[in-house]
Parts: sequence; structure tokens; C-alpha cells
Amino acid sequence: MTARPRAEAAMNPPALMDNLFGPHRSRLEELVDLPGDVLTDFTSADALVRLADAEILLAGWGCPRIDADLMDRMPRLGAVVFAGGSASAVLDTAEAARRGIGFTNAGEGNAQAVAEYTVATIVLAGKRARYAEQLYRDGRVFIDRERELADTGNFGRTVGIIGASRIGRRTAQLLMPTDFRVLVYDPYASETEVTTLGAQKVGLDELLEASDIVSLHAPASAETERMIGSPELALLRDGAVLINTARGSLVDHEALRVHVRTGRIDAILDVTDPEPLPADDELWSLPNVILTPHIAGATGNELHRLGRDVVDEVARYVTGEPFHAFEQVPGFASAR
Repeated sequence: MTARPRAEAAMNPPALMDNLFGPHRSRLEELVDLPGDVLTDFTSADALVRLADAEILLAGWGCPRIDADLMDRMPRLGAVVFAGGSASAVLDTAEAARRGIGFTNAGEGNAQAVAEYTVATIVLAGKRARYAEQLYRDGRVFIDRERELADTGNFGRTVGIIGASRIGRRTAQLLMPTDFRVLVYDPYASETEVTTLGAQKVGLDELLEASDIVSLHAPASAETERMIGSPELALLRDGAVLINTARGSLVDHEALRVHVRTGRIDAILDVTDPEPLPADDELWSLPNVILTPHIAGATGNELHRLGRDVVDEVARYVTGEPFHAFEQVPGFASAR
């Protein structure tokens, strides 16, 4: 019988290991020889001894950076499997590729969670659910929906998706059976790719001017830093909603404060810059701003989906099959 390849798991907090692999642990242990405890740092003598013998590294968030120096200490390393959007978050992927070390991720599973959250947020934003809830809570009687909620609903509304990333594409796909009109801005996506999503490819200005709801799905990069600033926010129609589940750096928060302060537009921010915002930031108290603590990605039992995807990739490595997930080239389409 062929010996199982030696694997190590590195993530922080250590409890993440059980949250990811709980229902998949027995299958994982059939595939690899995996110690019971999780590494949270790579500096101790014991950690370095264990890493020197590892062929597979299972990495989660909180995993220390895997750079050239660490790779020198891991002569048997053949693969890094990251339980998140991109292995580059914890791994020097260029160096790994140069050394012939494989790497993969559980980005598709995380994309599903973020896309579901985004679509739910879009639907509730179109219904102005938070505004209606506040009216109801304040009055404690039924409101006049025809008067108070006349400009609500999702029939024929236009949703603008910025970034045809995995999450952006999945969001568009989930919107396909609805009556939303979907626009997509991504300079790296072809017309055909966007059309297949049931959407229309447009320029950034056109998307901002035409959309009732704008959802950001681009990666954080020099190209996208503060891509939504004062000129872009000024293009949004009165009553528009800006949703950010991508990265806080995509939005100029000072400019955003100016536009939401007046109540002209609403914002739903699952990510901010910085994260979290200072305790005295006015965005915390504005009634037309919703702040959530970076929960769009996999949480709770959704982590089991990521764990399943990681185990599937480990199985492919052990049996000599190519990885299913791949690391995309830089550009909007490389967003998590």
C-alpha cells in the first residue's frame, strides 16, 4: 500500500481547522497523513522540523507568509492548498511556480457565499427594507406602503456590477432568473463573456449613470484603488445604492461621506478602509449606511463548503490529477 503523503495545516485561529474540515475530516485523513494539531507560526524549531517533512500544506487565513526562505526549509513541498479566494494571500505564487510547487484555492466556494449575500442585499436594497423596518419600528402601526414605499421594488431595476470576477460573474448568474437588468463593467472581460452572464457590457460612467444599485467586485490593486471617488459618486442617480463586498480600498471614503451625508445615495458596506472604521466615524450613525463586519464571505456552516473544496483538491493531487481551481492573471477578473 502506498504511503499517504505527509501534510501540515497552518491557520489562525486553530479552531478554523475544525470549522473547515469537521464533516470532511475522515476523508481528508484517508488521503494524507495529518497531525492532530495546527501550526500557527513557522518560527519554532518543532514547526520547522514538521514543515521539512511536509509534501502538502493546507493553509487557511492567518497562515504565516510562505516565501522563498520558507520554501528552502520545505524540500518536499509539492502543493499549497488555500481555503480562500487566492493562494497568493499566503504564498509567493511566482516563486512557487518557479520551483514547480503546485497551488490552488477554494475560491469558488467562497464566491458562492459572497454572491448569495450580494444578491440578498440587492433585493433588500431595492425593497428599501431597512427604511421600511425603521418606519414600522418607530410608528408601531402599519405604514401606508403605497405612499411611503412608492419608489421601491425590484421589477425592472438596473443593477451595475463592477468587476466580472468569480464573485461578479456568480452574482450576475444568480440574478439571471429575476427581472433585474444587469450591466457589467470590466475592461478585461469580453463582450461574449458578459453576454453569457445575461448581462450587458458597458463603460464605467454609463454603468454608474444607469444603475439603481451598484455592486463592487473588483480586486484591490494600484489600478482599482479609490476607483469610486467623488466624480464617480456624482454620476449615481438620486436614491441609488452602492454595495461593497470586495475591498474597502476601492472606494474613496471621504468622498462617500459627502454623498451619503446628504441622504442622496445609500451605501451598504461589508468592507471599509480602514477596517474597522474608527469608532467616531460618522458612517456608523448615518441612517442610510449599513455596515456589516466582513460577513459576505464564508461564515459558519459555509466554511464546510470551502473545506470540501480543499479536500477535493487534495484528492486530485494525491491521484495525480490537475487541480480544478486556478489562479487568474492580474486584472478585474482576479478578484476574490
